[in-house]
Amino acid sequence: MAGSVALPQARTASLPVRFFRLIPGILLLLAVGYAGKFIEQAIAHYAKAHHLTLPNIEYVLWAILLGLVISNTIGIPEVFRAGVATYEFWLKAGIVLLGARFLLGDVLRLGGLSLVLVFIELALALTFMTYLGRWFRLSPKLTTLLAVGSSICGVSAIIATQGAIDADDEDASYAIAAILALGAVSLFVFPLIGHALHLSDHAYGLWAGLAVDNTAEATAAGALYSDAAGKVAVVAKTCRNALIGFIVLGYAIYWARKGQADEVQHKGAFLWKKFPKFVLGFLLISLLATLGTFTKPQLTALGNLSRWAFLLTFAGVGLRTNLRELGKQGARPFIVGAVGEVAIALITLGLVFGADRWLHL
Repeated sequence: MAGSVALPQARTASLPVRFFRLIPGILLLLAVGYAGKFIEQAIAHYAKAHHLTLPNIEYVLWAILLGLVISNTIGIPEVFRAGVATYEFWLKAGIVLLGARFLLGDVLRLGGLSLVLVFIELALALTFMTYLGRWFRLSPKLTTLLAVGSSICGVSAIIATQGAIDADDEDASYAIAAILALGAVSLFVFPLIGHALHLSDHAYGLWAGLAVDNTAEATAAGALYSDAAGKVAVVAKTCRNALIGFIVLGYAIYWARKGQADEVQHKGAFLWKKFPKFVLGFLLISLLATLGTFTKPQLTALGNLSRWAFLLTFAGVGLRTNLRELGKQGARPFIVGAVGEVAIALITLGLVFGADRWLHL
């Protein structure tokens, strides 16, 4: 995968061997994430001790920047790569544990509003990206991968769709590289726009959850604004993720009818296979919290575990991004992706502004 540091595991290796191979990379994630937290706290303590007013740069950004520096200077030695690739597991674990900080009623209210906006975003993004790809004369399946990646959940959606429509590895690499590069840019641009427009935590989090593609980047973009915005971004992004199976199924049927993909034999099994299971975990933990299953100390502990999981996630976002590799993929997919992402960001920003003004987010 372009821009990724994932290392394929040998299928013949035993479970204990595979587990121990993960340890160096996980320790690296922990070290980079904690270093980001340390830098944030050190700057805050320095400013307080010297009575200075310094901008509060969240540990999220420090962890990502440290990861980017390491990945794009000395690189990631092979011994660390398998463990670094587990950042996606920590992301999903963090989202599941985050459910303890939401009452189910809050999730349903936010989810209902978000779903309305998600459906609008999906329809507009898929249509716009499809016509834009055709206009730039990209291959049809590359256009499909870019459309799905930019409208649902980034790299995960591209990988799921690639297998379903029998797309070439090269097309998938182009699409993934474009989405990764644009996701990295969003981490720096979105908070600046949010502060410039004085968006509320709720409005900004909803916008990040609707407009940023990869779940890791959406979570990070929200957390860079505030903890409250990060929570909203996670829930809004989770609503988008929940629709991945239906969109991928639709494209699989479309390409199968054109004779360019395998027929889908069991649609229900296909949907279950593609459905992101961590969404169910998030809702289950939220339901248990709503029913009073957890004590207050337990809720606090679950919330802290969620933050630690995200700490490793944000370190992984930086470590897995190799800017040199992203630059080798060619210009046209990036142009299509960039134009599409800007358009989607502006459209969703307008939707959020309208919802905030008329529905009082």
